Amino acid sequence: MVKVEAIIRHTRLEEVKDALDAMGVHGMTVTAVRGAGRQRGQTHRYRGAEYTLALVDKVKLETVVPDSVYETVVETIQRAAFTGEIGDGKIFVLPVLDVMRVRTGEKGDGALS
Repeated sequence: MVKVEAIIRHTRLEEVKDALDAMGVHGMTVTAVRGAGRQRGQTHRYRGAEYTLALVDKVKLETVVPDSVYETVVETIQRAAFTGEIGDGKIFVLPVLDVMRVRTGEKGDGALS
C-alpha cells in the first residue's frame, strides 16, 4: 500500500475529487494548508499599497491505495489538478506498512475499501 499526498490549488479540489471518485477511490482526507514553494508567495495591491503574502493557501489531499493502482491515482491527480501555471502543486508517494479499520479490526488492503 502507498499513501498519496497531493498539495494542490483549492480551486482544483472538486475536479480532483470527481476524477478520483470516477476511478473508484472514495476514501480521502482533505485539509486546508498554507505554504510556499518556488513562487515565494503572492503580491497583492490594496488601496494603492502593495503587500506580499509569504504563504499561499493550498489544499492537501491524502489517500491510501493498493500498490497496484497508485501510479494511475498519481496520474489522475496530476491531470485533474493541472493548470499549467506556477503553483499547481506537488504529489508525494509514501510507503504504508499496514492499515487497520478501527470498527472491525480488519487489516491490509481489505481495510481500505
